[in-house]
Amino acid sequence: MFFPDLIIRAYAKYINKKNKLWINNPLDAQQKTFELLIKNGRKTVYGKKHQFEKIQNYNDFKSSVPIVEYEDIKPFISLIRRGEKNILWPGNPIYLCKTSGTTSGTKFIPISKESMPFHIKCAKDAILNYIDRTGNTSSVKGGTIFIQGSPKLDFSESIPIGRLSGITAHYVPWYLKRNNLPSKKTNLNNDWEKKIDLIVKETKNKNMSLISGIPPWVQMYFEKLTKLKKKNVSEIFPNFSLFVYGGVNFKPYKEVFNRLIGKDVDSVETYPSSEGFIGYQDCEKEGLLLCLDHGIFYEFIEVSKYLKGDFDRISLKNVKINTDYVIILNTNAGLWGYKIGDTVSFVSTKPYRILVTGRIKHFTSAFGEHVIGSEVNSAISKAVKKNNAKIIEFHVAPQVNPNSGLPFHEWFIEFDVMPVCLIEFAKDLDRFMCNQNSYYNDLIEGNVLRPLVISCVEKNGFKNYMKSIGKLGGQNKLPRLSNNRLIADKLHLL
Repeated sequence: MFFPDLIIRAYAKYINKKNKLWINNPLDAQQKTFELLIKNGRKTVYGKKHQFEKIQNYNDFKSSVPIVEYEDIKPFISLIRRGEKNILWPGNPIYLCKTSGTTSGTKFIPISKESMPFHIKCAKDAILNYIDRTGNTSSVKGGTIFIQGSPKLDFSESIPIGRLSGITAHYVPWYLKRNNLPSKKTNLNNDWEKKIDLIVKETKNKNMSLISGIPPWVQMYFEKLTKLKKKNVSEIFPNFSLFVYGGVNFKPYKEVFNRLIGKDVDSVETYPSSEGFIGYQDCEKEGLLLCLDHGIFYEFIEVSKYLKGDFDRISLKNVKINTDYVIILNTNAGLWGYKIGDTVSFVSTKPYRILVTGRIKHFTSAFGEHVIGSEVNSAISKAVKKNNAKIIEFHVAPQVNPNSGLPFHEWFIEFDVMPVCLIEFAKDLDRFMCNQNSYYNDLIEGNVLRPLVISCVEKNGFKNYMKSIGKLGGQNKLPRLSNNRLIADKLHLL
């Protein structure tokens, strides 16, 4: 059944008003979360090991709880997988979220009965916030597509194991369930290319109004759909009005999406992670609203200090605008002092809004320049706009030992529309990099590096690379920055 616009808008307004309580009192919300986490943490093996019973304030917490990565908590996860209780959080997790790691291989992130509702609530709130501030209800009145990983769960151990997008597929909100696609049978398909073909088949003649997913995989869906129907997406789905996404910076994809869709469609950015739902776009201004009353106590380490080995962390009340931070999570699923690897920057503190600026492990600094994700995203967006080009994807890596001449940064770019002059595009791109990274600029001016070199990637080159390493589709994302040539050398071989 369709709900009248009046009811949908009233419900959205109610939820938005309710959320204003913590949005307008952010530090109180974080303090309450902190106290609740410590209270529950005292009952656990991890809490007893780190003397949670002695923690009375944040300074005590910092003294007792170390900054950790997955490898550090892996022994505790092993105990959980054996069925032991009260290890990181009281009781047992209701799921273990399976995610790809680098040094640690496959990771298993706990999701508790307390944390699971917030994964769903934040996604729901993002859509309801959009409805409340725009008045647009059409996005929830037609069909919805969530392009995600398989909802199949592994029950071979004491706790069900699955991918985050697959787990959340079991919790689609009631107002989106009616016309939600793809079907369970299609969603269970693990062959990503075949799965996209099946989604196209199931949706090509439907009335889709809301589409959600990670941009590169939604792009693949749009390309296959438009090729089959020989129309743009807005002609196929005239009521398509909202795109919900997360996982990667959308700017490099926007021009390609506009071409495929045929018009500019409203979008809502979200910041979900296996460890917790962190933020969502709540207005037209830059940045994502940080979710502060949702079972996560946040800490931050300045990136500049972190890179020097200084891991002194701060709570929310001490953050500064326009400073890159390594984000640290403490969650109601039992993650303590956990470094997820992302870097963020605050664009506002009233309310607290963040930009995701990159990955602490994804950078280029072979020559001491420390180029980060936000810098390459900004530079290529400006170069694309200035040269009327369009790109599909890119990757940057250092070339330390070229066959001749000075070392350089090599940019692998898959163009959707080539610039009129690639040489001018490269010059612009290099200039934009110099303008925002003084270390890189000094290396260029000091003849330590020569200007960047562009290597054009053939159509579907990045897709073929991801396929070759078994990471095509789902939540898998191509690193846009690397401090080595592990990806770069493989791209040359494609």
